[in-house]
Amino acid sequence: MSSPKYSVRSVGAPHTLEHRIFIEKDGQPVSPFHDIPLYANEQQTILNMVVEIPRWTNAKQEISKEEPLNPIKQDTKKGKLRFVRNCFPHKGYLWNYGAFPQDPNVTHPETKAQGDNDPLDVCEIGELVAKPGEVKQVKVLGVMALLDEGETDWKIIVIDVNDPLAPKLNDIEDVERHLPGLLRATNEWFRIYKIPDGKPENQFAFSGECKNKKYAMDVVRECAEAWEKLITGKTNKGDINLANTTVSHSNDRTDASKLNLPEADNKAPAPIDPSIDKWFFISGAAV
Repeated sequence: MSSPKYSVRSVGAPHTLEHRIFIEKDGQPVSPFHDIPLYANEQQTILNMVVEIPRWTNAKQEISKEEPLNPIKQDTKKGKLRFVRNCFPHKGYLWNYGAFPQDPNVTHPETKAQGDNDPLDVCEIGELVAKPGEVKQVKVLGVMALLDEGETDWKIIVIDVNDPLAPKLNDIEDVERHLPGLLRATNEWFRIYKIPDGKPENQFAFSGECKNKKYAMDVVRECAEAWEKLITGKTNKGDINLANTTVSHSNDRTDASKLNLPEADNKAPAPIDPSIDKWFFISGAAV
């Protein structure tokens, strides 16, 4: 499958407050939230995923909702860069972690919890380690519903369509068959990963069960409808920056050249504090 020519514009050194990754399509800056189509094919069976965090890494990077063209940046808390801790036996994130474009979260009738108004979270379980800002074509396999501080935080499970296992993975039960233990490890990771920072275990809707592909696609469509209302001004945008360069029916469409975006400087990553590599042993975690 041929992919559109997406590339990244890296500004500032990774692991610093200044670092930003802008996404470009055919050399022109675009918003990974608003400009990249959700669906990569007309049949709506393959979706575009924007990678924020490569597997095995710890820096908590995310699409910036508030900044023009929504670059990827490292999350902060009280002015400090955020990293996830290593909860034995896990190292960093277990998957390529990212988001679907054109997808803010919405309140769901079954979880009864409000969405977190972020782009829908995606866990890509293929064998390759991705790069921040990479746009992957993926197929949806299932979804977990994390209840994060009272909000529904959906985690869509997907696989890169070019992965060798992709033809064999078509629904959530196929994941356990071909990648035994991965869903259990995923559930555990989301349950315990905040404990080293002094927070309680995360809770799940549906007793932690991973719902199937059909359920997951319903969530994706629901969120895509919410984005459509957002980009056309039918719902309150809150702190979300709607600037985009390609959405013809949006009042926030703009010329990227007028945004004075910084040029790429491709700086080397800043050193990470060695404490980030520490392992935490959590009582009740599987070994």
